[in-house]
Amino acid sequence: MKRLAAWGLALALIAGHVFAAEPLRVCADPDNLPYSRSDGSGFENRIAQLVADDFGQPLAYEWLPDRRGFVRKTLGSGKCDLIVGVPADFERTANTQPYYRSSYVFIERESGAPPVRSFDDPRLARMRIGVQLIGNDLAASPPGALLAQHGYTRNVHGFPLAGEQPSAQRAVDAIARGELDAAVLWGPQAGYFAHHASVPMRVTRLPAPGDAHFDFAIAMGVRHGNAALRDRLDDLIRRRHAEIDRILADYDVPIVEATP
Repeated sequence: MKRLAAWGLALALIAGHVFAAEPLRVCADPDNLPYSRSDGSGFENRIAQLVADDFGQPLAYEWLPDRRGFVRKTLGSGKCDLIVGVPADFERTANTQPYYRSSYVFIERESGAPPVRSFDDPRLARMRIGVQLIGNDLAASPPGALLAQHGYTRNVHGFPLAGEQPSAQRAVDAIARGELDAAVLWGPQAGYFAHHASVPMRVTRLPAPGDAHFDFAIAMGVRHGNAALRDRLDDLIRRRHAEIDRILADYDVPIVEATP
């Protein structure tokens, strides 16, 4: 009897090992709030956990700073299967339907003065304004380029995305210290760091004039050819969009409705 019991236990352990769910392997930056962090405190961490729980899989991460070569070194090398946030038209991944859309926003200290609501506001000529510099060539963000077109160059200060702290955090901290009067920043970062700033901040969405484009749709990205995972994620986005929206709201992500 003891021998049979031992064999039964061994078979149960083997079966449990064989049929254990494979982990959902997520590619993420270990220190890139508000998106992701190794302690799980970013909103993409929470969305990844929502996905893993829904799929009945344990969650595992492949951590790598989101710099040049991130997709190639993670998803492309087979070390992980999902990037939680990519531009919906990103060509290096197979993308789900968008699960949110956000925009660049204008941040300034709370004050009694009316907020800046347009790039035609004459006060911009006198304000010290921070903008984000994108990519390895440090190109200006779309609002930064628009400010330059208006002739605002000497009073505009650039913040490269790469650095010890997120560029949006550095810009918001500079406003709090009085070194800048305002900044035009990508919404998900702007809302989060403005909420956590040492002084009250005001966040305003400025309409993009003419053919300028300030808002962008964000999707989840998987490896090209992994249509099965992409389709499962699309289904999850449809079923659990309200929970995803609540997570985004918890992090003060400005949401823009897609135009028909």
